[in-house]
Amino acid sequence: MMSILQLCYVIASVMFILGIRSLGSPETARRGMNLASFGMLIAIVGTLFNQQIVNYTWIIAGLVTGTLLSLPISLWIPMTKIPQRIALSHAGGALAACLIGIAEYYRYHASLGSASMGIVAVEVMLGALTFTGSLMVAGKLHGILPGHPITYKGQNIVNISLFIIMIAMLVYISLNPEMNTVFYILLSLSFLFGLFLVTPIGAADMPVVIAIFNSYGGLTGAVMGFMLANRIQIITGALDGASGFILSILMCKAMNRSITNVLFGAFGRMEETEAKAKRTSDTKEPQPISFEDALQFFEQAKTVIIAPGYGMAASQAHHALREFADKLKANGISIKYAIHPVAGRMPGHMNVLLAEANVPYTDLFDMDEINPEFPHADIVLVVGANDVTNPAARTVKSSPIYGMPILDVDKAKKVIVLKRSLSPGFSGVENDLYYKDNTWMLFGDAKDSLSKLAYGFKRAWGA
Repeated sequence: MMSILQLCYVIASVMFILGIRSLGSPETARRGMNLASFGMLIAIVGTLFNQQIVNYTWIIAGLVTGTLLSLPISLWIPMTKIPQRIALSHAGGALAACLIGIAEYYRYHASLGSASMGIVAVEVMLGALTFTGSLMVAGKLHGILPGHPITYKGQNIVNISLFIIMIAMLVYISLNPEMNTVFYILLSLSFLFGLFLVTPIGAADMPVVIAIFNSYGGLTGAVMGFMLANRIQIITGALDGASGFILSILMCKAMNRSITNVLFGAFGRMEETEAKAKRTSDTKEPQPISFEDALQFFEQAKTVIIAPGYGMAASQAHHALREFADKLKANGISIKYAIHPVAGRMPGHMNVLLAEANVPYTDLFDMDEINPEFPHADIVLVVGANDVTNPAARTVKSSPIYGMPILDVDKAKKVIVLKRSLSPGFSGVENDLYYKDNTWMLFGDAKDSLSKLAYGFKRAWGA
């Protein structure tokens, strides 16, 4: 039986690795998810052959309950809510690992050695802070909690001090496993630290936060694997932790933030003077545009680049956007989508939404690929993107977003921005793009505006 178990674990591990590799391209991402899912199924089935299982009652109950809970989550939650759903998944996995660590300590703490106790303590600490931190992320994304950073004087000092205390307690409990009080105090402080970690982070920084908590969750799983002597748990946890850590570094680079800020939970925090920063351009007013004039621009265009952002997700405008893009394509207009790495609320948020709207993968281009093409574009259509299109990031050293790589939409011949108002993005800086001579503002809900554009284009030119 153990040979069957080990064989299943080897097959599952290979499928996990191949699945992650396939996620590197939108064209193979779906296949990668299927491979990873099937690998998990093999790992679960293989685990059922474990000789240490005495009774299958609770195992079957867990499988049935998990299946019943996953069906409504998969079928009913819209793609626009996927970021908070992923955050809740991180929270659930972290809590499960934390509870397993607590159970192991409760049962065996009297016989645990220093090394084993240290592993249990690390698992519980990581699981607890990831649980509460992920709940905070989900709350900010869903609007239950304030999306803006909540800071106070000396916050970093408090957080770092709390972290040092937790590490000291972890070392102490490792050397003295019988100290129940210290263990449960460490558990409580870990839950609290997860809250403190996310409090100073704004909702717009959630792509980095989701990536780092994905890494924390993977590390928790790997530590749990060491505790349970479960090879597949170690492998999957290590893969998850490493991929999440690499992704968080890439997200930091895309947002011009340091990994040190991420690890200490200080990113997303702005000084009061920076938060109140205004646009750097002169007093020139933006140029509004009517639907009729916008349609005339598109009629004359040969190349159009679309730059989607969180506003597209908030208004659920991705289907209307694809419909309008199809009308343009039918009239021989070249369409490309410019995808900024941190547009939205999670890594790949725009890719996921556009895939749901059946936008061809071949039409999507990363920032580095598309930026050289903006000067040649007749029109750039900005749909709800704000900070990732702000030219101030290139030129204004006093700006909170200075140095952040952006989409060079301002270099196009014409720019049409779909936005409800002139309200700034998360950075608090008004977008200089809106005041450029080559930029026109089409105010209103993005979904409604795109539907009107698609209908107007159809009526005017029979597309």
